[in-house]
Amino acid sequence: MLGRALRAPVSGRTWREFAYLLLSLPLSTVYFSLAITGLSLGAGLLVTFLGVPVLAGVLLMCRGFGRVERARARGLLGASVAAPGPVLARKGGLVGAVGALLGSGSAWRHALYAVVWFPWAVFAFCLALVLWSCAWSLLLYPLWFWVFPAYTDQPGLQLFQNGDYTFHLDSPAEIALSFLAGLVLTLAGPGVFRALTAVDRLLVAGLLGPSRLDHRVTELESDRGVVVDTAAADLRRIERDLHDGAQARLVALAMGLGLAK
Repeated sequence: MLGRALRAPVSGRTWREFAYLLLSLPLSTVYFSLAITGLSLGAGLLVTFLGVPVLAGVLLMCRGFGRVERARARGLLGASVAAPGPVLARKGGLVGAVGALLGSGSAWRHALYAVVWFPWAVFAFCLALVLWSCAWSLLLYPLWFWVFPAYTDQPGLQLFQNGDYTFHLDSPAEIALSFLAGLVLTLAGPGVFRALTAVDRLLVAGLLGPSRLDHRVTELESDRGVVVDTAAADLRRIERDLHDGAQARLVALAMGLGLAK
């Protein structure tokens, strides 16, 4: 247990989760900006017929965002989230496709994800970046504290200043305490990243995955396939039994005729 905790800060999983949290800010900013702009424009144009195709285009774009996020969650977090079912149009043509998109619950969930994910991504990005940068800076401070007296007019890292009084980390005891504080933060970082990415996993699975109806349809199709396979196996067994039984009777009849002759 102790060895696992000590290896966690340098494990691949920790750094993949950290990379996921860092990438979340620029991606969520793009998603949020495009989704809010498109939804606002489409809602404003609903008084004309132009609002309907604009909203449909925004929903289609958000489904594309969902594909990117499912792939990113699978690659960096190891979270395998199935894609929702395709949008099926009841009528052919462009009008049917637009109507199907506007009536698709999964498409609207993708748009909701693009909106609600942004504030969470900002919070997770700031917390992860500040925590991890402070952790490694303090942990490695004994190796680089000499930079301040060598290249600046400060004896060490300045923590705060109150008027004429300034506090620097320059004594051996302060440097040792900085190392211990960095060690604690470094060991705590992987757990914090797990907690932050757990929320992202829930958002991706809940808003970008298949709905309960899709799950139910998949289960019914699976059950139907099992029933069909079982029925086919039973039919083949019955045919084989009938064929083998008829052959046995024909052999017995031939033997009887031979004996009679």
